[in-house]
Amino acid sequence: MQPTQPARAERLARVNPTRAFLGALVVVLAGLFLPGIVGGVLLLALAAGMIALIRMTWSVQTPPTRLLRLVLLTALIGIAIIKIL
Repeated sequence: MQPTQPARAERLARVNPTRAFLGALVVVLAGLFLPGIVGGVLLLALAAGMIALIRMTWSVQTPPTRLLRLVLLTALIGIAIIKIL
């Protein structure tokens, strides 16, 4: 592990879950309602954040949780690509 990862994980652990959920909800809704490429790029940015979180927590998640996260990530990327096209 890199020396910066524990600090990042500790900082993420202090984030209020309700605020994180509401923030992600706002970004998803904005991405869905903004037209065309703007919304698609916003959704892809959210997907990039999800990829970073999935990589950080992969080893401590159960296989069903991993599968659910990958399904949601795939759906988000698919929606983003459809919006861009």
